[in-house]
Amino acid sequence: MKIQNWTALGLLVMLATGSSWAAEIDGRTKAQLARKRYLSSATNAEREYLLYLPVGYDSEKGKRWPVILFLHGGGERGDGLKDLEKTLLHGPLMEAWTKGRDLPFVMISPQMPSSPPGASPRPGAAPRAAASASRPPMTREAGAQPPARAEQGPPNGWWLSEKDLLAMVDEVLRDYRADTGRVYLTGLSYGGFGTWHMAAAHPERWAAVAPICGAGNPKTLERIAAAKLPIWIFQGGRDRLVRPEWVLASAAALEQAGHPGVRFTVHEDMGHNVWSRVYEGLDLYNWFLSHRRE
Repeated sequence: MKIQNWTALGLLVMLATGSSWAAEIDGRTKAQLARKRYLSSATNAEREYLLYLPVGYDSEKGKRWPVILFLHGGGERGDGLKDLEKTLLHGPLMEAWTKGRDLPFVMISPQMPSSPPGASPRPGAAPRAAASASRPPMTREAGAQPPARAEQGPPNGWWLSEKDLLAMVDEVLRDYRADTGRVYLTGLSYGGFGTWHMAAAHPERWAAVAPICGAGNPKTLERIAAAKLPIWIFQGGRDRLVRPEWVLASAAALEQAGHPGVRFTVHEDMGHNVWSRVYEGLDLYNWFLSHRRE
């Protein structure tokens, strides 16, 4: 499916939310998807992000909806305009919009800027087929060293778009019927690292977070623990791009820092694409909905 051909799913309509914007209505579910324009502080250029309004958003006028901010992996980078459709390849928005599932969340799906020319591949940047094709033995090498990276995360990662991400959330909370106490954060691979960073940098912003195949920075984990931020960590046991022992070390360090409820799930039969199982199920969404920030 091409975003440029949204009209295949329904009628293009204009909605008023302080300013006019074009949204596609899914003919199957009546959910809505729009492209929201913004000036990026990371690139100094105009970009867009996807905004999803769930089934029932228009008909249930008095309801305030929970929000998910989703951070994709390194393979879905782009210019935020003609490449924006890449963000529909994986994740909650793919489940809701492409598959037509009734997931009761407003969803924000931005696109990470492209890597500079010549940048080295990092966790999450490998082609998806290569990431999931091989099945190495299930091992835990306790002495394995995590990859070199900046304090905020892997090079050229989501941390560079931190101001943009916060501005998107603030815009949605201001302009739509969103529940300010139920804002959730999740991401895969590069977005998993980004989830850890955004959770540590702004623990007061989220009701719950779920990093998938990404590791946290030991220097910042105490912030998550001190806030007692609900966290559910997912990892593939056969992942060779983001090693399971790196993620296990993050979970253990978070618990040692005093977090009262670290939740860590390893799908031993899955590789780097463990997110496909996590997002296609209901457990994560139900867990999100069980948490509210007061």
